[in-house]
Amino acid sequence: MRLDKFLKVSRIIKRRSVAKEIADKGRILINGKVAKSSSNVATNDELVIKFGNKTLTVQVNELLETTKKDDAERMYTIVKEEYAQDFRQSADK
Repeated sequence: MRLDKFLKVSRIIKRRSVAKEIADKGRILINGKVAKSSSNVATNDELVIKFGNKTLTVQVNELLETTKKDDAERMYTIVKEEYAQDFRQSADK
């Protein structure tokens, strides 16, 4: 399955066009290698997705052509979620 389609169907990224844009900017790695939107994703692949402040690492569990919202989370497991700067902490000033 193409990377951009996987990200959309799994609901990691809501729109395929946005997934394509992020991938083509080199912000997604598949098993440690920079991926394009047309790269193939297989089960057990590890994806590292760099959003603005957040880096999400997921393990691909299964590939489904279409999903309902409840089934989308079965497609992957979140391995790690990191923030360059954590804005969620309360500021004590």
